[in-house]
Amino acid sequence: MRQFIEFVVRTLVTGLLILVPVYLSVLLLLKAMHSVAGLARPFANLLPDWLPAEQVLSLFLVLIVCFLIGVAVRTPAGHALQERIERSFFERMPGYALFRSLTQRLAGKDDQENVWKPALAEIEEALVPAFIIEELADGRFTVFVPSVPTPFAGAVYILTPERVHPLDVPFTQAIKSISRWGSGSKDLVAAMKPRAV
Repeated sequence: MRQFIEFVVRTLVTGLLILVPVYLSVLLLLKAMHSVAGLARPFANLLPDWLPAEQVLSLFLVLIVCFLIGVAVRTPAGHALQERIERSFFERMPGYALFRSLTQRLAGKDDQENVWKPALAEIEEALVPAFIIEELADGRFTVFVPSVPTPFAGAVYILTPERVHPLDVPFTQAIKSISRWGSGSKDLVAAMKPRAV
């Protein structure tokens, strides 16, 4: 029974992580098409009535704008502008930075200096799976402790170095253990790096 519940929860979370971004993208596309419909209307009147010309031209116009933005972002100036907009606007939205970081790491699109390092953190006399986010100037660590079974929610702690045990495992292996209700934690414990004396 436990395996069945675990399967249902894991499958549901996976489906939501796929469906929600697709749903939001479609809603955003429809909203953008509605916004540019006024620009497409004069040209749509020139086409036959049986053709949904306004919708087709609106979609075409939105896709052209998306393509041009994609081309612009590939330039050095466009990339810098994208990062500035992301820092000043999107990263202020609750959960955006976390969701973006986790999806980039799962996709393997992160740079090594910003990779969250898997660790086991000592919380309330127990070891819990965690990720080292950064090291503070005084040697303490900021760690993110994800919820089980979904790693997209959790708590942030600032802990002393003796309470944080880095792991010699890939990010994806730690995520897999968390999403499987802790199954495979023995490998995480075995991968604890020896503490430097």
